[in-house]
Parts: sequence; structure tokens; C-alpha cells
Amino acid sequence: MAKTVHVMAVLTAKPGQRQALIEAFRQIVLDVLAEDGCITYVPSIDAADAGEKQAPLGENTVVVVEEWESLAHLDAHGKTAHMQAFGGVAGPLIADRKIHILSGV
Repeated sequence: MAKTVHVMAVLTAKPGQRQALIEAFRQIVLDVLAEDGCITYVPSIDAADAGEKQAPLGENTVVVVEEWESLAHLDAHGKTAHMQAFGGVAGPLIADRKIHILSGV
């Protein structure tokens, strides 16, 4: 049985631009969740009041937690019209991005 693919996309917004980046994500979440092979797609930020148990990512960071049925589905995701449009909107807001593609063990 094929294992699903997990993605942690760590995006650091330019100073003062995180809220605009979050708004850009809100525009595409339903489209992404409707994609073939998408299991989970959740833009996330540090939990408020999590206390000492958390290692905060910081006030400019958005992490997108994703799960896909396969690498092929993930690859197709990046080619969709809504992701191409999102790149045009979000690109200027982002200072750094690290995409971690993982598989279960």
C-alpha cells in the first residue's frame, strides 16, 4: 500500500505582511481541499498561550500542514490555476520559504 505524502511548508512573511499572507491562503483553501488527492491542507500559526511546551516559529511565520495521497497528487497541486495565481499574490509577501516533503515510517 502506498504511503501518503506529508508536507510542512514553512513560509516567513516579510515584516508586517503575515496577515496579508494569511488572507491570501484563505482565498485558496477550499480550492486546494477540493483537489484530487488532497487529504489535509491547513495554514497555521503559533498557538496563542501554548506556554513553555512550544518552540515558537515567530510572528512572521505561517506553516502549511498538508497531506496528499501521493507525490503525483502533490505535483499536480503545484500546477493548478489557483496555486499559480496564489504564487503571484503571495510571492511578494514572502521573505523565505522552506518546503519539507515527508513520508510516514
